[in-house]
Amino acid sequence: MTRHFIELADLGEGGIVRALDSADHFLETRGTSEHPRPLTGKSISLVFQKASTRTRLSLEVAVSELGGHPVVLTSSGSQLGRGEPIKDTARVLGRMVHGITFRTFSHGELMEMVDFAGVPVLNALTDAGHPMQILADLQTVRRKLGKLAGLKYCWLGDGNNMANSWIEAAGLLQLELALACPEGYDPDAAVISKAKERGAKLSIARRPEEAIEGADVVSTDVFTSMGQEAESAARLKAFAGYELNETLLEKAAIKSIVLHCLPAHRGEEISEAVLEGPHSVVWDEAEARLHTSKALFAWAFGG
Repeated sequence: MTRHFIELADLGEGGIVRALDSADHFLETRGTSEHPRPLTGKSISLVFQKASTRTRLSLEVAVSELGGHPVVLTSSGSQLGRGEPIKDTARVLGRMVHGITFRTFSHGELMEMVDFAGVPVLNALTDAGHPMQILADLQTVRRKLGKLAGLKYCWLGDGNNMANSWIEAAGLLQLELALACPEGYDPDAAVISKAKERGAKLSIARRPEEAIEGADVVSTDVFTSMGQEAESAARLKAFAGYELNETLLEKAAIKSIVLHCLPAHRGEEISEAVLEGPHSVVWDEAEARLHTSKALFAWAFGG
């Protein structure tokens, strides 16, 4: 059966923890003869409709270190940028490569790739979710705090794709997650409903001070994502008071850690002092993208 990674739930019951265990193994054996190479002899196409630094870098390095050959396609460097239908690109890719990662604006385009490629497709970000990043975040939390359960997680800012995937993770792992979002910028209601059914302890506040109180893990993201530049002025006004700064962070747990998937807009969603401060683990978080990407490839190809 072809394994696709569209959302965290695709990993199956207990799959998140198994993926994190696998990622830890890849981290600890990197550069040694014990490091698995499940992609030996395989070509993986990394398709980017949206620009990327960390996602592209981590995926290219992951495929290479797993023994595979990464083939990068960007929108500007392929016929995708000239309007070729996703289904046409998908069918060609499926006849030439063994797997695909796809970073795109529309979740519908990701599903079209899945429907027509005939090989494993991994979600490298859509407007609906960013499960790859959440796996990296969870690995970082577990390595820094020693556990996932029994912690209070906090999300500050836009109820965007990152927030949606955090909510999904909270449901699958039965976590406590407090979100603070301005009115009109809430996460997807269906995602919230499903997470609550799975056992997540969720709350949404309008004041960041309320959500961050006593939090062990504090996450934020840019207020204006790629493709939303025309909304920037309105968004900055709506998110006034949501900057994760030293004053706000004082309300979190004493040994709290701060996550940000990057790139960061210093002085908007996070202050320079917090990003570069002792609570920040964003550079470990960025590195975790490599190890968790390897774990996902190993899962997709039966490792």
